[in-house]
Amino acid sequence: MQQQNEMSSVNQAQPMPQVPNIVSTKDQLYISDMLSWNLIACKKAHFFAQNCQTPEIQAALEEAGQMHQRHYNKILNHLNSQQQQTN
Repeated sequence: MQQQNEMSSVNQAQPMPQVPNIVSTKDQLYISDMLSWNLIACKKAHFFAQNCQTPEIQAALEEAGQMHQRHYNKILNHLNSQQQQTN
């Protein structure tokens, strides 16, 4: 019974009225992971595209790599714009 009460209180949590001005260690680690995941995916897609003999698959792999590179750059641009706003 107590577990059900705890679950209902978690589901009723209200969103933050304002984003905090700090980045927690957990947030920083997650951002670092996101950058790493996208960079690794970009590099792997490019590597496999270079070693692929089928043009259609090669093009799809290059496109996937470019997508991950765009995501990586978007995250970096967002972080840089936030840093400039705080300075």
